[in-house]
Amino acid sequence: MQELPLVNNAKVAVLGASGGIGQPLSLLLKNSPLVSRLTLYDIAHTPGVAADLSHIETRASVKGYLGPEQLPDCLKGCDLVVIPAGVPRKPGMTRDDLFNTNATIVANLTAACAQNCPEAMICVIANPVNSTIPITSEVFKKHGVYNPNKIFGVTTLDVVRANAFVAELKGLDPARVNVPVIGGHAGKTIIPLISQCTPKVEFPQDQLTTLTGRIQEAGTEVVKAKAGAGSATLSMAYAGARFVFSLLDAINGKEGVVECSFVKSQETDCSYFSTPLLLGKKGVEKNLGIGKISSFEEKMIAEAIPELKASIKKGEDFVKNMK
Repeated sequence: MQELPLVNNAKVAVLGASGGIGQPLSLLLKNSPLVSRLTLYDIAHTPGVAADLSHIETRASVKGYLGPEQLPDCLKGCDLVVIPAGVPRKPGMTRDDLFNTNATIVANLTAACAQNCPEAMICVIANPVNSTIPITSEVFKKHGVYNPNKIFGVTTLDVVRANAFVAELKGLDPARVNVPVIGGHAGKTIIPLISQCTPKVEFPQDQLTTLTGRIQEAGTEVVKAKAGAGSATLSMAYAGARFVFSLLDAINGKEGVVECSFVKSQETDCSYFSTPLLLGKKGVEKNLGIGKISSFEEKMIAEAIPELKASIKKGEDFVKNMK
């Protein structure tokens, strides 16, 4: 077998590239040797963002696309599309409060993906992820190009937060901590499997309950701290880039790449569920499932399933009822 080139020529599009997540995410992608072409789409400011990024001394070519009529050109030939588009939360809002606005945005953007780059990996950041992934899947089905192994809800920020918080509590190097986080990407559907953490960590139950709650509500912690100026953007851009780089590594033939992501799933009663996934050249190579868990974690799964099912149905119904 020939050695695969370490440097990939990935063509990546960012939809919502001018926003709070889109700009730092685009910067991280421009900085990567895995990316050869970066196309940036938004309804405002993309020519400026693209001009700015294009001056960076890395090899990815950068081009900005503005408005719906330029979206097809942004997507043509793409290997991977990442979608941070949509509106952020304000204090007092749940991710589900974003549904009406973001559902329409995601449906329109993913319809363009289905038409212009049906083979691309689709990574959705736009909240509520528990609904926007079912929306994306239903849109791809409508266009007859659905492949469940290529549609990902980016839940990496939950893993990143869990790793950071555990490392902080235990005085560990966060780069060496790995906590799988399963379920969904909202409140109590976020289920950190501390029992599966590597390296192995132990917490008394009260501390474990507090830690779990903090991971579940970490997004709200940032929304409150930003006091009306938005939600998590920088940490989300970092997490989005981490997921994209993992996926590009796997597409390049790197073996053993595992990330958690919210995908079509047979692991539970829910038709979509996040678990650790082995990534490969064609997207999801193997769902690694939930594995061995504690009774505390089992109880969290049972409590999350009704909410998850409702969010999934809401997304599916949205596409069914679209004009």
